Amino acid sequence: MDLNQTIRSYAAQPLPHQVLVSLLKDYKRPNEKMHDLQRQGILSSVRKGLYVAGPALGGSKPEPFLLANHILGPSYVSVDTALSYYGMIPERVFETTSMTTKPSRIFNTPEGLFSYTHLPLPYYAFGINRVFLSEDQYALMATPEKALTDKIVSSSGVNIRSRKGAAEWLLENWRMDEEQLRQLNTRMMSEWLKDAPKKNSLQMVINMINDL
Repeated sequence: MDLNQTIRSYAAQPLPHQVLVSLLKDYKRPNEKMHDLQRQGILSSVRKGLYVAGPALGGSKPEPFLLANHILGPSYVSVDTALSYYGMIPERVFETTSMTTKPSRIFNTPEGLFSYTHLPLPYYAFGINRVFLSEDQYALMATPEKALTDKIVSSSGVNIRSRKGAAEWLLENWRMDEEQLRQLNTRMMSEWLKDAPKKNSLQMVINMINDL
């Protein structure tokens, strides 16, 4: 198998620098070869140390959610991106938003805009699923419950003081789907409260959902 075919075989996966070095082990200067492959469009750089198969090879690419997990880790897709994915908000989302234990960051890449918001442990670790995207592609993503609580926790200036305020914020401001909200596991959400930021706001949201 020649080098182009080898890289094409990885087209559905992000390619970290160390993987490319192993693929280029027969070259005396693998980093120079990487630059050459980028000039030829066989490789594309997403960020320093992370690549995908380039446009010259055609074929599939890693899904944005999978890329998001690799651009900055540990992380999982959440808030607006996950809420839109689950059909809980009507808006189409063009930025891939994630949560991380590292400092908040934004990456504007050739593959799209990826943003990361810091969350503290142990709250960060709750409500994360491994989601099937396509053949051989999976990503870490918040459950619907965690995407909602993350949205409240990470939204600057949001301080919900009553059930009425929670209803206004969820149903009017964000136009969240009421039937989807009814299906959320509020018992599980309540178990996160002791370790969560904005406990009072989250409790009001849980109370409001239970009243639906």
